[in-house]
Amino acid sequence: MNISDIIEAFIHEKLKDANGKAEIRRNELAEHLGCVPSQINYVISTRFTTERGYTVESRRGGGGYISIKRVVYPTDNTIMHVVNSIGDDIDFASAKAILRNLWEYDVISRREAEIMISVLSDRVLTLPRDQRGVLRARLLKNMLMQLT
Repeated sequence: MNISDIIEAFIHEKLKDANGKAEIRRNELAEHLGCVPSQINYVISTRFTTERGYTVESRRGGGGYISIKRVVYPTDNTIMHVVNSIGDDIDFASAKAILRNLWEYDVISRREAEIMISVLSDRVLTLPRDQRGVLRARLLKNMLMQLT
């Protein structure tokens, strides 16, 4: 396990213990894990993103708290909420993160997520780069609509 994985696991554990919301002090966490604060920033900015279902709020002063919250979707219309948030263009990493979130929230099955991820990959969408995102968004929206 590298330091980024350790930081991520530690934050996930704090979120789990605190019912999806955690406040951390960057400097204290860095000291506890034996790393530099910029590594904490890197992990938070790359692994705790909106696409992955988190909101992050950084507070300066008083030791520099970072508040991380797991976004909870309403259960009755989650898929429609996601479809409406996709837009006209989406990259593969964002589409994959959305599908993994839906799977983690038990909105779709793991198998459904894996099938959709495979269909949306750049290996399958061999169009020019500027056209892939548009087709990927259309495909993702259509596949999700079939689940409603």
